[in-house]
Amino acid sequence: MFMHNLKISASRKKTQHAALRHCKSIFSITVIVFAALLAMTTNANAQTIIRDMEIEQALKLWATPVIEAANLSPDGVNFILIQDPAVNAFVAGGPNIFIFTGLIEKSDNPQEIIGVISHELGHITGGHLIRGRNAMENASYESLVGTLLGIGAAVLTGEGGLGAAISAGSQSSAIGRYLAFSRVQESSADQAAINFLEDAQMNPTGLVTFMEKLENQELLPASQQSEYIRTHPLTRDRISALEEGRKHSPYKDKATPALWTEQHKRIVAKLKAFISPERVAWDYSDKDHSIAADYARAIASYRQNKVDEALTRIDALIKTEPDNPYFFELKGQMLLEFGQINEAIIAYKKSVSLTNEAPLIQISYAHALIESHDNQDANLNEAIKQLKKAYRVEPRSIKLQRLLATAYGKQGHEALAQLHLAEEAFLKNDMAYAKRRAEIASKGLEEGSADWIRAQDLINFIDQRQEKQQNKR
Repeated sequence: MFMHNLKISASRKKTQHAALRHCKSIFSITVIVFAALLAMTTNANAQTIIRDMEIEQALKLWATPVIEAANLSPDGVNFILIQDPAVNAFVAGGPNIFIFTGLIEKSDNPQEIIGVISHELGHITGGHLIRGRNAMENASYESLVGTLLGIGAAVLTGEGGLGAAISAGSQSSAIGRYLAFSRVQESSADQAAINFLEDAQMNPTGLVTFMEKLENQELLPASQQSEYIRTHPLTRDRISALEEGRKHSPYKDKATPALWTEQHKRIVAKLKAFISPERVAWDYSDKDHSIAADYARAIASYRQNKVDEALTRIDALIKTEPDNPYFFELKGQMLLEFGQINEAIIAYKKSVSLTNEAPLIQISYAHALIESHDNQDANLNEAIKQLKKAYRVEPRSIKLQRLLATAYGKQGHEALAQLHLAEEAFLKNDMAYAKRRAEIASKGLEEGSADWIRAQDLINFIDQRQEKQQNKR
């Protein structure tokens, strides 16, 4: 579920002090829900990485056929959302597809999103994003986008529902300069997308209708064009080629699965309610009692701090769909934010039990366990267990490393806490700080143990990287 963390000063001294405080037994991570995102973001153009399992899982489900058609592994392609009203999508740091929330909100159906994903897969398989790839593949998503924006990794971040705010001037232009494609590359990606959709036996209409929505923007001044147009130059010839491809597709009339259509409605409702809760009453009629509409109302109530109303609404949704893990996840986030930590633990535990693989929910569950003052030893052990499970799927998670540092710090395992502070700093691309923490950890870890070896690996990797950088000068 959605959350984000307060932006931290770029001052290294303040950053170090803040990180060290994670290890203290009195440490408490403040949960800032996505509801507060706009209020907390001072830069009107600031972009925020969103981590939300429901949305990511839906995108993965819809895209799996075209990913496989592109001869890629669905498990190897990651979907990351950026909270921004612009219509845009891009690929960076390997097979990572970043999608702006504005694109999802303005889409009419899953087909259009699948079309965009297919196009971006065309850029991946076409090798259009090789430059800078090696330097970014091991970075966190926040640091990766930070690198693209030219601000490095001076932001402490966390995921689990919503990642931390990434704020810098001229962000859109920075991304545009790095990710802008030539028209030849765009046509190549279009053709690849059509081929992927046909091989996957999927309807290509969404790709065509999405591009048609953007066509008239080419006539606007550059400053008024959507981000997608600026980074993916569109031409009438491209539209014609896409229309021709759709016309000859044997699947042009194939219906979208009903499940996908329902998921799309819920995702759009979720984004609207979290980003602009005041819109919910206007966008969803009182006569609309669909799950999507009720979902939006529950989130909007929570977003507006209407505690009783929010809990009543989410309980009603749970009664309707008692096996929906995302409803329990939302309830857990509500309860945690409302200070009802033990009740939040129960909700998160239920959510985790209803999913086969739930790394982001496991991270939130661990967060609640760490916050609890009851049965602290047992809760800390369970939190560490959940975080280690989540790590298998979310090795780039900054928040996961921070929570591990916190849990071990509360248990008095200072060396392990220092190791995970090193991991956190490494993901944020703060190599100097990561090396210092790893060196401190090494002194307290059993020589030859897996954790000691990891600390040595970090130190050696950082030394080699710094040596390469010096040799380039």
